[in-house]
Amino acid sequence: MDRDVSEARVVVGVDGSSSSYAALRWAVRYAGLVGGAVEAVAVWELPGLYGWSAPAVDMDVDEDETRQKMRRELTEVLGAQAAEAVRTHVVHGNPADVLLRAAEGAEALVVGSRGRGGFVRALLGSVSQHVSQHAKCPVVIVRSEEQ
Repeated sequence: MDRDVSEARVVVGVDGSSSSYAALRWAVRYAGLVGGAVEAVAVWELPGLYGWSAPAVDMDVDEDETRQKMRRELTEVLGAQAAEAVRTHVVHGNPADVLLRAAEGAEALVVGSRGRGGFVRALLGSVSQHVSQHAKCPVVIVRSEEQ
């Protein structure tokens, strides 16, 4: 992920959940206040990829699909004009690790309180909990209004 170190960056994790959409809206408002750029990061990971057998799918298909879906979601959540201003990154790997790397040197890392999986009553998802404990920049955890 190329970075302009002179510009404030606000990194936000987007995973298709309502809380990640709330985090995206928060990140855009905050970036406007600090004069920064928003970098939306979507992470894809194949279940069982790190097991003993090789994956039986084309890994490029998942990345292309994630990239297209992310663009559509940004437009739906922010509107076309605001979505165009957001830098997007689709990265393969562990979501918490990818977000921590992407947030190095950032003004803030913004994540939703819970992702798409997990327990409905949980206050924090595993990714938001992990990044809040390990990030080297401020972390903002945003709950969706639906929770």
